[in-house]
Amino acid sequence: MALLNSIASWYMTKRIHQIDLFRKYPHEVQQEWFQKLIESGRETEFGKKYGFNEITNAEQFRRQIPLQNYDSLKPYIERLRKGEQFLLWPTDVKWFAKSAGTTNDKSKFIPITEESLKGCHYKGGKDMITFYCNNYPDHHLFTGKNLALGGSHQTEVYDFNESYTGDVSAIIIQNLPLIADYFRSPSVDIALIGEWEEKLEKVASSTIDENVVSLAGVPSWMLVLLKKVLNDTGKKSIKEIWPNLEVYFHGGVSYSPYRNQVNELLGFDIHLLELFNASEGFFGMQDQRDSNELLLLLDYGIYYEFLPEEEWNNENGKTLTLDEVVLGHNYALVISTTGGLWRYNVGDTIEFTNLLPYRFKITGRTKHFINAFGEELMIGNAEKALEIACEKTGAEINEYTAAPIYMNKENKQGAHEWLIEFKKTPADLIYFSELLDNALKTINSDYEAKRYHNLALQFPIIRSLPQGTFYNWLKSKNKLGGQHKIPRLSNERKFVEEILALKKW
Repeated sequence: MALLNSIASWYMTKRIHQIDLFRKYPHEVQQEWFQKLIESGRETEFGKKYGFNEITNAEQFRRQIPLQNYDSLKPYIERLRKGEQFLLWPTDVKWFAKSAGTTNDKSKFIPITEESLKGCHYKGGKDMITFYCNNYPDHHLFTGKNLALGGSHQTEVYDFNESYTGDVSAIIIQNLPLIADYFRSPSVDIALIGEWEEKLEKVASSTIDENVVSLAGVPSWMLVLLKKVLNDTGKKSIKEIWPNLEVYFHGGVSYSPYRNQVNELLGFDIHLLELFNASEGFFGMQDQRDSNELLLLLDYGIYYEFLPEEEWNNENGKTLTLDEVVLGHNYALVISTTGGLWRYNVGDTIEFTNLLPYRFKITGRTKHFINAFGEELMIGNAEKALEIACEKTGAEINEYTAAPIYMNKENKQGAHEWLIEFKKTPADLIYFSELLDNALKTINSDYEAKRYHNLALQFPIIRSLPQGTFYNWLKSKNKLGGQHKIPRLSNERKFVEEILALKKW
C-alpha cells in the first residue's frame, strides 16, 4: 500500500504545473476559454439567436447576450430533457443535475455535458486530492477509503428518450471509472439510495469496519452521519473507529458553526480542505495549507464575469471581467460553461482577497441576506457575529435561520428574528443576544446605523429551538440529505413562519 500511495501521489501532483499556469497567467487562460466557448456555441440554437458568429471580445459578449438565470434558460432545458439537442451546446445532453435550491420549492435541472463532467466536475475531484497531496506530502490518502456523502439519481423517459437526473454528486459517482470504487466507500448502490434515513443507516453500517482515511460532504449532513456511527458502535470518538482518518473535504455551507462539534466527535483536529462547487460547476478550492482562502479555478471550461453588488437588482446589470475586479467588494458570479450555460447568474457571491493569483472568500447568495431596513446583512456578517457570541458564552450552534419582523400596527419598529437550534445553549440568552448585536454593529456599519437609538431596528429577537427542529422541517419538505441546506438569511418570513409552525410558542 505504501508503494501505491507514493505512485498515486506522484501522479496527482503532476497537475500542479498546469495549475501554476493559470495562477501566473489568469487573464490569458480566461481569454483562451472565452474563445473556445464562443466557437463551440456558434452553431447552437442559442448561439445563432444571439449572433455568436459576430462576437470577438468580452464587450460584444456583454452587449449582445442578456444576463441569464434559470427561468430564462428553462425553456431550452425542458426541451433538452425531452430529447432535443444542439440547443445550448453542440454535443448531446443526457444528464441533468437536480438542484433543490433554498429559495423556493421548485427544482432546477442543470444540464451536464460530457465536457463539463470531465473537464470541470471530475477535474475538481482530482484537484482537491492534488492540493492535499501537495500540501501534506506525508499523507496516506491512498492506503484507505474516502467516505463520500452524495445524493441520489433517477431515470426519466420522455417519448422514448431517456434522461437522467440527480444531485451533481450522484451524477459524478454514477459515472466515475471503476478504479474509483477501489478508493471509495460506501458502494455505489448504497451511495445512490434516494431515501436519506435508509441511506444513513446503510452508509453507517457498511463503513464502520472500513479503513476510512478521508471524508467528503456537506458539514451539516456529515455531522449527522458521525453521530450515527458513534451511536451504533458505542465508541467515544471517531478516532477509535477510523484511526487513520486524516482529512475532511467539505463545502456547501460555512464550516464555522460545525467545526467544534466535528472535532469533538472525531477526537482530534482533522486536516481540512474547502471546496466551492455547485450543480453549475466547480469554482474554487483551498490551495494553501495555512489559509482558508479559495483559489478561483480558471481552466475548468468556465468563463467568469462578476456582477457588482450595486447591480444585483438590475436585470441588465453591467458585469466586470476578471481583470476589472477589486479587493473587498461583493460580486455575484456570472458564468458561461461547457455545460451550455451562457452568462448565467449562479446566485453565489464572493469577495476577492488576492488578485495574483485570484483568491476569494464566499460571502453568501444574492437572495440570502436581510435588507429590510437598509442594514444589508450578509451571511458572512452573520457567521462571524455568531462565532463571536458563541466564543464568549461557550455556546454551540447546530443550525440557524433569521428573517426580519416588519413594521406594522403592532410593530412600530422593525427587528431581526433569529431561530437558533443550540447544541449547547448559552446560560444567558439575553447576554448572547447582546453579544450578537454588538458584533454585528462592529462588523456592519449599515446595521449599526439602523440600530442607532433603536430608530429603525430594534434589539434582535432570538428564539432557542428544541433539538431536531430543523431536521424535522427539512423532513417535512422531503429535503433530507444530499445538498439540501438550511436557508440562513431571508428578506421574507416564509422559512421562519414554516419552522415556527412546527411548534406552538
